[in-house]
Amino acid sequence: MTNLPIYSATLGAFLIILQVGLMISVGLHRAKGQFIGIGNDRDLERKVRRHGNLAENSGLFLIVIALFELLAGQTTYIAVVCIVFAIARVLHALGFSSLAGSHGEDLSGSRKAFAGMRAMGAMGTFGIAVALALGIGSNLT
Repeated sequence: MTNLPIYSATLGAFLIILQVGLMISVGLHRAKGQFIGIGNDRDLERKVRRHGNLAENSGLFLIVIALFELLAGQTTYIAVVCIVFAIARVLHALGFSSLAGSHGEDLSGSRKAFAGMRAMGAMGTFGIAVALALGIGSNLT
Protein backbone atom coordinates (compact mmCIF):
# COMPACT_ATOMS: atom_id res chain seq x y z
CA MET A 1 0.00 0.00 0.00
CA THR A 2 1.27 3.46 -0.88
CA ASN A 3 1.57 6.07 1.85
CA LEU A 4 -0.10 9.29 0.83
CA PRO A 5 1.92 12.38 1.83
CA ILE A 6 -0.81 13.91 3.99
CA TYR A 7 1.51 15.83 6.33
CA SER A 8 3.57 17.31 3.52
CA ALA A 9 0.39 18.21 1.60
CA THR A 10 -0.82 20.08 4.67
CA LEU A 11 2.55 21.81 4.95
CA GLY A 12 2.33 22.71 1.26
CA ALA A 13 -1.08 24.31 1.78
CA PHE A 14 0.31 26.35 4.68
CA LEU A 15 3.38 27.42 2.70
CA ILE A 16 1.33 28.55 -0.29
CA ILE A 17 -0.80 30.74 1.98
CA LEU A 18 2.35 32.23 3.53
CA GLN A 19 3.89 32.75 0.07
CA VAL A 20 0.78 34.49 -1.24
CA GLY A 21 0.73 36.74 1.83
CA LEU A 22 4.33 37.75 1.22
CA MET A 23 3.63 38.22 -2.49
CA ILE A 24 0.72 40.54 -1.69
CA SER A 25 3.00 42.53 0.62
CA VAL A 26 5.45 43.08 -2.26
CA GLY A 27 2.65 43.90 -4.69
CA LEU A 28 1.06 46.47 -2.39
CA HIS A 29 4.44 48.12 -1.91
CA ARG A 30 5.07 48.16 -5.67
CA ALA A 31 1.73 49.91 -6.17
CA LYS A 32 3.48 53.00 -4.76
CA GLY A 33 5.37 53.31 -8.04
CA GLN A 34 8.45 51.01 -8.08
CA PHE A 35 7.24 48.50 -10.66
CA ILE A 36 10.58 46.96 -11.71
CA GLY A 37 13.53 46.24 -9.42
CA ILE A 38 13.84 47.79 -5.99
CA GLY A 39 15.45 51.15 -6.74
CA ASN A 40 16.76 52.66 -3.51
CA ASP A 41 13.75 51.45 -1.53
CA ARG A 42 15.11 49.42 1.39
CA ASP A 43 11.65 48.47 2.61
CA LEU A 44 10.84 47.04 -0.82
CA GLU A 45 14.19 45.24 -0.86
CA ARG A 46 13.36 43.69 2.52
CA LYS A 47 9.95 42.52 1.33
CA VAL A 48 11.34 41.11 -1.94
CA ARG A 49 14.07 39.24 -0.05
CA ARG A 50 11.55 37.86 2.44
CA HIS A 51 9.30 36.62 -0.37
CA GLY A 52 12.22 35.26 -2.41
CA ASN A 53 13.82 33.42 0.47
CA LEU A 54 10.64 31.47 1.14
CA ALA A 55 10.28 30.73 -2.57
CA GLU A 56 13.83 29.43 -2.91
CA ASN A 57 13.61 27.20 0.17
CA SER A 58 10.07 25.90 0.34
CA GLY A 59 9.92 23.99 -2.94
CA LEU A 60 12.95 21.78 -2.42
CA PHE A 61 12.14 21.13 1.23
CA LEU A 62 8.53 20.31 0.46
CA ILE A 63 9.54 17.80 -2.21
CA VAL A 64 12.06 16.10 0.07
CA ILE A 65 9.59 16.00 2.97
CA ALA A 66 6.96 14.46 0.68
CA LEU A 67 9.44 11.85 -0.58
CA PHE A 68 10.39 11.04 3.01
CA GLU A 69 6.73 10.71 3.93
CA LEU A 70 6.16 8.37 0.97
CA LEU A 71 9.03 6.22 2.25
CA ALA A 72 8.18 6.23 5.94
CA GLY A 73 4.45 6.95 6.16
CA GLN A 74 2.73 9.40 8.48
CA THR A 75 5.10 9.17 11.41
CA THR A 76 5.46 11.52 14.35
CA TYR A 77 8.97 12.31 13.06
CA ILE A 78 7.58 13.64 9.78
CA ALA A 79 4.82 15.57 11.54
CA VAL A 80 7.45 17.26 13.73
CA VAL A 81 9.62 18.00 10.67
CA CYS A 82 6.65 19.69 8.98
CA ILE A 83 5.73 21.71 12.07
CA VAL A 84 9.30 22.84 12.76
CA PHE A 85 9.85 23.79 9.12
CA ALA A 86 6.63 25.84 9.11
CA ILE A 87 7.63 27.60 12.34
CA ALA A 88 11.15 28.25 11.02
CA ARG A 89 9.83 29.83 7.82
CA VAL A 90 7.36 32.01 9.75
CA LEU A 91 10.13 33.14 12.12
CA HIS A 92 12.38 33.95 9.17
CA ALA A 93 9.63 35.97 7.48
CA LEU A 94 8.88 37.81 10.74
CA GLY A 95 12.57 38.57 11.12
CA PHE A 96 12.40 40.35 7.77
CA SER A 97 9.47 42.47 8.96
CA SER A 98 11.89 45.15 10.11
CA LEU A 99 15.07 46.72 8.82
CA ALA A 100 16.63 45.50 12.07
CA GLY A 101 16.12 41.91 10.92
CA SER A 102 16.94 42.37 7.26
CA HIS A 103 19.71 44.95 7.37
CA GLY A 104 20.86 44.93 10.99
CA GLU A 105 19.77 48.54 11.48
CA ASP A 106 18.90 49.98 14.87
CA LEU A 107 19.34 46.81 16.90
CA SER A 108 18.46 48.60 20.13
CA GLY A 109 15.81 47.38 22.52
CA SER A 110 13.10 45.11 21.19
CA ARG A 111 14.35 45.50 17.62
CA LYS A 112 16.96 42.83 18.40
CA ALA A 113 14.08 40.34 18.35
CA PHE A 114 13.76 40.72 14.57
CA ALA A 115 17.38 39.69 14.01
CA GLY A 116 16.87 36.82 16.47
CA MET A 117 13.76 35.60 14.66
CA ARG A 118 15.60 35.66 11.35
CA ALA A 119 18.49 33.69 12.84
CA MET A 120 16.16 31.15 14.49
CA GLY A 121 14.32 30.72 11.20
CA ALA A 122 17.57 30.11 9.32
CA MET A 123 18.88 27.71 11.98
CA GLY A 124 15.55 25.89 12.08
CA THR A 125 15.62 25.44 8.31
CA PHE A 126 19.19 24.14 8.52
CA GLY A 127 18.19 21.78 11.34
CA ILE A 128 15.34 20.40 9.24
CA ALA A 129 17.77 19.79 6.36
CA VAL A 130 19.92 17.67 8.69
CA ALA A 131 16.86 15.90 10.15
CA LEU A 132 15.62 15.05 6.64
CA ALA A 133 19.00 13.71 5.55
CA LEU A 134 19.30 11.56 8.66
CA GLY A 135 15.69 10.42 8.54
CA ILE A 136 15.79 9.43 4.89
CA GLY A 137 19.16 7.74 5.36
CA SER A 138 17.83 5.64 8.20
CA ASN A 139 14.80 4.60 6.13
CA LEU A 140 16.92 3.42 3.22
CA THR A 141 18.96 0.92 5.22
